[in-house]
Amino acid sequence: MKTKQKYMMPRVIAVGVSASLACVSAATFADDSVQDMSDPLAVYTQAGAGYSDKGLNLKFGQTYDTGSDTTMGMNVLEVKGIAGDAIGFRDNDKAKFGSVDDSIDSVRFRNFTVDLTNGRGAQVDLNYNFDKNQGSASYSFIQALPKFGPVNLYPLAGLGLAAGDPLADPSREGEAQLRDRFDMHGTFYVAGMYAKVEITDKIWLNYNPMYMGTISGSDVYKDNGFAGDDSIMTHEFAVSYQINPRLNVRYFANWDEDVDFDDGDHRIEFNYQF
Repeated sequence: MKTKQKYMMPRVIAVGVSASLACVSAATFADDSVQDMSDPLAVYTQAGAGYSDKGLNLKFGQTYDTGSDTTMGMNVLEVKGIAGDAIGFRDNDKAKFGSVDDSIDSVRFRNFTVDLTNGRGAQVDLNYNFDKNQGSASYSFIQALPKFGPVNLYPLAGLGLAAGDPLADPSREGEAQLRDRFDMHGTFYVAGMYAKVEITDKIWLNYNPMYMGTISGSDVYKDNGFAGDDSIMTHEFAVSYQINPRLNVRYFANWDEDVDFDDGDHRIEFNYQF
């Protein structure tokens, strides 16, 4: 009997809006002053660097003219996992995906726009992981809801497709993984929310739960291996401190229903607004 083969659907998040981009009202962009860096829809030129359990991460963001007075746009490029073997303090993939090296782990490119009239953001998100030879492309929306007390909520939804080297079904132990071609794995959806809690004018917390599932093709894939199911719940938590209006420091933790908090991904990053 022929065994059904599973492919990897990357955990690359369809929203692609990382917690360092935040929600904003039209008033935020009323002039050319420094933007609120705690706001998941804020658009500004930026540079960032971070240290993670997988090595060094770099981020560059550049605003651009959208041609409309009611929208703003930004392109963001991230390079992750630089010198992971030399400076990274942990690599959860080492046992499953071979030895760790100092080459780039992954890259991510995002095109992000925000409509100033309704507090709605849209994003194209492209990801590629060189260690696993897996990538994804997605499109998503995020909507600002009215603030209540110290809490801001931003629901989001998106669709994407995954591609890369096909892998044999991991349940067939002892068989070699197939890495001889580039394969379109399937399509997926994501639904979730960004939540921001303002502790003071300099300190805030973020909690970002995301539910992802397969629309067609392969099972959902997460960074540490096969999920073995067609859906997965992921979590991101962040603590941030605004050092001055242009510079902040942030701690992030990512985990999911199969990987607990301690074994998840952890990183510290600094972001500067030009």
